Amino acid sequence: MHGSLKRILTGAGFLSLTLVIAVAGYRLSGWSLLDSIYMVVITVFGVGFGEMGPMTPQLRIFTMLVIIAGCTSVGYIFGGFFQMITEGEINQALGARRMTKEINTLTRHVIICGYGRIGQILARQMVEAKQPFVIIDNNLTRIETAEAMGFLVRLGNATDEGILESAGIERAKVLATVLPDDAANVFITLTARGLNPNLIILSRGEYPSTEKKLRQAGADHVVLPAEIGALRMSHIIRHPAALSFLEETVDGSSLNELLSQIDVQVDELAVVSGSPLIGSSISTVQVRGKGTFIVVALRRVDGTTLINPSHDVHLAEGDTVIVMGHKGAIPKFAHHYALKRQMRWRGDVVQGQS
Repeated sequence: MHGSLKRILTGAGFLSLTLVIAVAGYRLSGWSLLDSIYMVVITVFGVGFGEMGPMTPQLRIFTMLVIIAGCTSVGYIFGGFFQMITEGEINQALGARRMTKEINTLTRHVIICGYGRIGQILARQMVEAKQPFVIIDNNLTRIETAEAMGFLVRLGNATDEGILESAGIERAKVLATVLPDDAANVFITLTARGLNPNLIILSRGEYPSTEKKLRQAGADHVVLPAEIGALRMSHIIRHPAALSFLEETVDGSSLNELLSQIDVQVDELAVVSGSPLIGSSISTVQVRGKGTFIVVALRRVDGTTLINPSHDVHLAEGDTVIVMGHKGAIPKFAHHYALKRQMRWRGDVVQGQS
């Protein structure tokens, strides 16, 4: 783009210089200023109504040079404009292709349907969490705004299966539909559930009566912004001191951030395929943790959650253990058992080779 702009400016400068020299040349030949300007204009732009004064052989050669210089500079300017348009289209096409390739490499990402007020807040939270995501919206202005922020985007209607597939819904972990239209959210939820049965779907609902429809369509979680706002206001009215304490203490941060100030955090421990924790009981996990954390909940692979699970409950592949403990203890514990898993796998390989 800079090269095309430089080309336009160079052509404009050369054209201006040509016009000045041409007018001066005709003036030196005895023509009036108006006749000189008129002659230059009709010569450079190829109109050629006729000669405005006596033409000597030298003046005819000068006029031919003016024509060549003028047409060259004008052509140079138009070439710069054409290059600017072409480069813009090419860059746009290359940018779209690059974005498509990047989206195609994503796995376990989040798809946000709608880039309105809630969608923008959600996108900022995903950036802070370093969670890859794709935004879908049918409004060009909002998509351009999101793209300018460096986000991966898809322009189109999220109710369209093709648009969802272009956002990588088969490989996505979560889909959040936050449109202000309940009917659209229900249809998107229904379509997304059909494309990816294992997808976690979060749906926004404007009216409480929509929650049942969204869950029937396949939503795992339904968020009612109006209800959340009303509950927040109710808590402020009923418990002003407690809320003031939390806000002053954490400055609007999450509970986990507050706990981290006293070296405590809430975290997740995923029981992945091949993990040595498969088949272990809750009490065994806590014993192996050497008292650095306690298990507060267990989310089964089917989505059910056990609060304060019994010590004799056993873990299965795909479960997620929610623990509370000393900061850094959970990552160390998970890393330790990841290493055990790798060593066990390598041992199996060696035995197979022998």
